[in-house]
Amino acid sequence: MNFIKNNLANAITLGNLLSGCIGAIHLISGDYQTTAICIVLSLILDFFDGFTARALKANSNLGTQLDSLADMVSFGLVPGLTMFKMLEPFGNDLVGFSLPFEIKYFGLLITLFSCLRLAIFNLDEDQKYYFKGLNTPSNTILIFGLFYAFKENQSFEFLLNNEFVLIILTVISSWLLISSIKMIAMKFKSMKLQDNYPKIALLVGSVIVLAIFKTIGIPLVIIYYILISIIFQKQLK
Repeated sequence: MNFIKNNLANAITLGNLLSGCIGAIHLISGDYQTTAICIVLSLILDFFDGFTARALKANSNLGTQLDSLADMVSFGLVPGLTMFKMLEPFGNDLVGFSLPFEIKYFGLLITLFSCLRLAIFNLDEDQKYYFKGLNTPSNTILIFGLFYAFKENQSFEFLLNNEFVLIILTVISSWLLISSIKMIAMKFKSMKLQDNYPKIALLVGSVIVLAIFKTIGIPLVIIYYILISIIFQKQLK
């Protein structure tokens, strides 16, 4: 019984990793819908592994390391491959210049900075009630959400049909991952209403954005999340 209690959260984390691996494979083969399902499943499992560990009082250094390694695939490799796929149609052409390599490899910059962000997070003891920089799951939702909306109904066509804009998006995404901007985390330090205005604003605003824009609203929610976090910078501590 103790074995199950001590390792249930780790098993859930490995489920997150498996889902991320499957999502990456299907993304490479062009099956973005299966990848979308895998990302959602990884997000759910990523939440419940920590919840389960806390509920069973089974937190461990092994679990911490496994969590980061699983996230590296689900929320590090997958968004990098997504940008890789978005840049793929442009070959080696960048705003009229022919480069000696295909520009799709720029997309993997997101994967590299996701790895750096996860390593920084593991060493930073300040990020208990807020994130410093954009967390990797949110970044994945932003990047893949743009790709998914484009594939589903040609939304954000002005972004995905411009290789220069995609390169800029890659750079901004990579920078946000390791930036010092404080981002709202859904962790409650206090139950006082005034201490949770940022979280309330985030939740209410996100529901409104999704209700109005539906599929298009998925990446817009992350943009809203970044903006609302910037507005409430002084209250995040």
